[in-house]
Amino acid sequence: MIPFEEALARLLATAVPVGPERVPLEEAAGRVLAEDLVAAEPMPAFDYSAMDGYAVASAELTGGGPFTLPVRGESAAGGPLPTLEPGTACRIFTGARLPPGSDAIVPQEDAPRSGDEITLREAPRAGAWVRRRGADLAEGAVALRRGARLSPGRVALAAALDRPSLFVARRPVVTVLCSGDELRPPGSPGPAGSVPESNGYFVAATARAAGAAVRVAPFVPDDAARATGAVATALRGSDLVVTVGGVSVGDRDVVRPALEAAGVTLDFWRVAIKPGKPLAVGRAELARGGAVHVLGLPGNPASASLTFALFGVPLLRALQGDAAPLPPRVIVRAAGALRRQTGRAEFLRARLEISSGELVARIAPNQASGAVTSFAEADALVIVPADRDRVDEGDRLEAIRLAEI
Repeated sequence: MIPFEEALARLLATAVPVGPERVPLEEAAGRVLAEDLVAAEPMPAFDYSAMDGYAVASAELTGGGPFTLPVRGESAAGGPLPTLEPGTACRIFTGARLPPGSDAIVPQEDAPRSGDEITLREAPRAGAWVRRRGADLAEGAVALRRGARLSPGRVALAAALDRPSLFVARRPVVTVLCSGDELRPPGSPGPAGSVPESNGYFVAATARAAGAAVRVAPFVPDDAARATGAVATALRGSDLVVTVGGVSVGDRDVVRPALEAAGVTLDFWRVAIKPGKPLAVGRAELARGGAVHVLGLPGNPASASLTFALFGVPLLRALQGDAAPLPPRVIVRAAGALRRQTGRAEFLRARLEISSGELVARIAPNQASGAVTSFAEADALVIVPADRDRVDEGDRLEAIRLAEI
């Protein structure tokens, strides 16, 4: 077995980002930028008003006030630009360009109006309620860097930069291959002892959320020759092949030998984590150049879900050139206790809550590797270091929010 951090580093070191493609802005959310976005002009492009009110020249208002000014002209967002006449105020609306000659805005609630005149109690300071040209971005500034994942806010920024389309990393193609004689599709009949397949649904949904295009292959029986053929087929056209089950050392675990028979070179196949120790990681070199990554997940539901969340998602992000492929970690206070054997880092499924202003992780009572329910109920993974033999109530540990995976 190799330590978790070493295994993850070795996997990500092999990830070469896939090529770019151009997509319309409305399809860019969730994608990873494959170019720097540079401001072609200052943002905002002109001085404008942050309030509905009146544009004035502050230097003209000397003394203690009050001041009475005639109102001349109007500046509205998108409308023509008037010039401020000396000794007057110009009606202005939020987002409208600042008239030449003015340098401050008096909000309308601070400027009582009577007919064509307003009264100011005091002189505004220069720059009051004015959004200056280039306040957000100077011309030529990098607004978003290559490798940024496009959140809704970043898509809006790209729109404000006047970009109707963007270069983004293409979606990595993931093929999911589940194995086992006992598997059947949910809702379909099967012999006694069969089970509805569920791991592939977790892997496919998680991969799509990470930006991948997913193909789900037919189930593979526990037959060495058929498993080898299925792996060879899955490798074609994929950036990542994810197998589920059959990678341990049992007599009916045929997937790991099938991977090798299909031309996959395994880098490692056991990681010091719990659950999920029998994880196979490798690559198949392509005749045309490049490689297909392969993750052989264990078949127990919690083990399969955990290993794909910890290894598959960062790999997919790295393949897209994501500048931050690893999920952030937070500090939580443990609600629950357990004793454990040392030697493997353990990832405990837990529910997060706030108590006395602290983030608390309530550890799920069922941490079995075969428990589908634990991932359905969890929203965090609490990380127990490999050398720690117990977790006590109130201990502070690192955790990963599943929403960040």
